[in-house]
Amino acid sequence: MSGLSYAHGTGDTPLLGDTIGRNLDRAVEAFGEREALVDVVSGRRWTYAEFGAAVDELARGLMASGVDKGDRVGIWAVNCPEWVFVQYATARIGAVMVNINPAYRAHELEYVLKQAGISVLVASLAHRTSDYRALVGQVRANCPALRSVHYIGDPSWDELPAASAAVTVEQLAVREAQLSCDDPINIQYTSGTTGFPKGATLSHHNILNNGYFVGEMVAYTEQDRVCLPVPFYHCFGMVMGNLGITSHGACIVIPAPAFEPAAVLAAVQQERCTSLYGVPTMFIAELGLPGFASYDLSSLRTGIMAGSPCPVEVMKRVVAEMHMDEVSICYGMTETSPVSTQTRREDDLERRTGTVGRVMPHIEVKVVDPVTGVTLPRGEAGELRTRGYSVMLGYWEQPERTAEVIDAGRWMHTGDLAVMREDGYVQIVGRIKDMIIRGGENVYPREIEEFLYGHPKIEDVQVVGVPDERYGEEILACVIPRDPADPPTLDELTAYCREQLAHYKVPRGLRIMEAFPMTVSGKVRKVELREGYGA
Repeated sequence: MSGLSYAHGTGDTPLLGDTIGRNLDRAVEAFGEREALVDVVSGRRWTYAEFGAAVDELARGLMASGVDKGDRVGIWAVNCPEWVFVQYATARIGAVMVNINPAYRAHELEYVLKQAGISVLVASLAHRTSDYRALVGQVRANCPALRSVHYIGDPSWDELPAASAAVTVEQLAVREAQLSCDDPINIQYTSGTTGFPKGATLSHHNILNNGYFVGEMVAYTEQDRVCLPVPFYHCFGMVMGNLGITSHGACIVIPAPAFEPAAVLAAVQQERCTSLYGVPTMFIAELGLPGFASYDLSSLRTGIMAGSPCPVEVMKRVVAEMHMDEVSICYGMTETSPVSTQTRREDDLERRTGTVGRVMPHIEVKVVDPVTGVTLPRGEAGELRTRGYSVMLGYWEQPERTAEVIDAGRWMHTGDLAVMREDGYVQIVGRIKDMIIRGGENVYPREIEEFLYGHPKIEDVQVVGVPDERYGEEILACVIPRDPADPPTLDELTAYCREQLAHYKVPRGLRIMEAFPMTVSGKVRKVELREGYGA
């Protein structure tokens, strides 16, 4: 059976049976005087003892405000300490925290408020072009379940911790004793390219264990200080970040409310961070920053690059120029809490640049024929599926949509095309929906992108399929040039590719761009690259 694309992650460390609140208690007891949270912009700092006290105060305040076990509390905010307090306080009282994308406009906000039945909303006052108070005002009349809104930095926020006086520590303890680690604790809305987003519902057990084991793979201890420029509203920030950090007694460092490359490098230097997170586009922006070499990043040893495929050349520069010798690649999705595979500290550069690692402890993965569901031999491309503690409870109040992605065997269908190598390491070759079928040939954009990263005139590249009358689909390369004044031509690109790629993989179109359309979590919106071509 070793020749099949199936792997089960084993390990000496058992799964945690804690709720998030109980796990935080252990950290507070063990590391009370160590720093737990630093907000670089405001200069505010909390030790574990202070952080635990702030979380408990907010938890009691929410209880005093009428939040019961199972009630949904929305968080619609950019990265800030209050976001983290809400995450842990809702978990402590058994409320379900609903993450809301800070980029949402009124229409999307209304959908989430109603679909999740949110009764209490915590929001930023404003960010960039969004006036959150005004947007809430537009939709509040249509959301009857919404009882109260509290804006961070406003007296309405102060009402919550102030209300804690009405609830005793003993009453909070009684509430916590009623909680199970299998209770739903978090809803994260996945950004689909069609239709409304779906609310992946996650338990304490799902996300606490996933964060903990991600931290184990990069060997976190209480000595680590982790810079988090990735958004908290996504699993990358709040699970792999916050929960991975506090479950090891390490320190959360918030460099800025939203991603700013200079702020990230300054925070790493100032706080002597040992770990840095980011999606590939974030690392590309940091490496490309004027004056990059002037920052002292020597404190870094590790970090995580995830969220989208990681270009080989970018990873090599991160290791060589950012001192991140132990940097790890993670692969996953919101519905799996999120990480299913991860590279290890001892992995060589080839494994850490050419794969997304191997299966995590206590998780199963397999690569199957997407039509028949039969497990394929190793080395063949098919759909990656995963099973284990990390698979979500389901989509919130959408059993039919849940059944579309979780089968009777509790396998999560990822929609990703993957190859499992003989050594068990997994390579992601694309999305089933992104695969280009040109004249009957299956073309995986990732392969072409990786090749084009080696072109001296290319800074970043995305490959998509666009409609073609003759071949059904044709290949379009969307390129951000290293020097905007000297972009590559289609002839140069064609000549570069013809020597190394099969003829049907050579791009027939070239689009020079200043930037790619992105989601807030840093993923390129390929659907917009297709839609915009030829317009």
